Amino acid sequence: MNAIIPERAFAAKWHLKGALITLLLLLIMIGSGINTGVSTDFSWDQFWQIFIKMAHPDWGYASAVITPLLQTVQMSIVGTLLGTLIAIPFSLLAARNIVKNPVLRNLIRFVLGLVRSLPDLLLGALFVAIVGIGPMAGVGALTVFSFGMVSKLFYEAIETIDEGPIDALTATGANAIQTIVFAVIPQVMNQFLSYFLYTLEINVRASTVLGYLGAGGVGLFLQQTMQMFRYDRTAIVIIAIFIVVVLVDGLSNRLREALT
Repeated sequence: MNAIIPERAFAAKWHLKGALITLLLLLIMIGSGINTGVSTDFSWDQFWQIFIKMAHPDWGYASAVITPLLQTVQMSIVGTLLGTLIAIPFSLLAARNIVKNPVLRNLIRFVLGLVRSLPDLLLGALFVAIVGIGPMAGVGALTVFSFGMVSKLFYEAIETIDEGPIDALTATGANAIQTIVFAVIPQVMNQFLSYFLYTLEINVRASTVLGYLGAGGVGLFLQQTMQMFRYDRTAIVIIAIFIVVVLVDGLSNRLREALT
């Protein structure tokens, strides 16, 4: 009986803490909404008008979406691959167990942190301004975005490897490149492939938004149909994007499971 009372007191204490935290988060959300001028006005009439138009898709428009949809996938694959290839040497330089010089290592990590701080939408807008509207802008934005994200994942994976093979090769007189090729890469290859596929999943979704900014792909058609108020065609674009994202995610998940 005495043991039950402390358990009840402990549970009541945590319930009280949970209620206080929930109340605090609610107050923060309300205060943030007031300070940022969030409006609660919502036009239900306009919402239902758009919804009704999208509920009757123009299926004849589906053939026009196939080519830009394939272009979106191609942009994602090329951007992810280029970003990953560039990230590999930088991730090696940023790994603590590969580069012993803290100045060089921290400088590389600082640069990688700066690259990761740039959102994909900003990168898309910058590349559209530099190279113009088209898939090249999307590939450039996805390359930089992939480079920033993959490099961090890669050097964190490298720092978790078993250093026994490295010490063994170093003792036999192997140089740095031979040590990396024969002792480091084989240990992290599966993780590298898994991170590549994970980044590809993200880029397939991101590329549709980049296309909305003019960076090529199916996102450009999404922008055009919405500007023309052809919501029946917008529905086709959204359905096509959904199908591609689900297929890519499913395929990527199966491949990652096969690697583990």
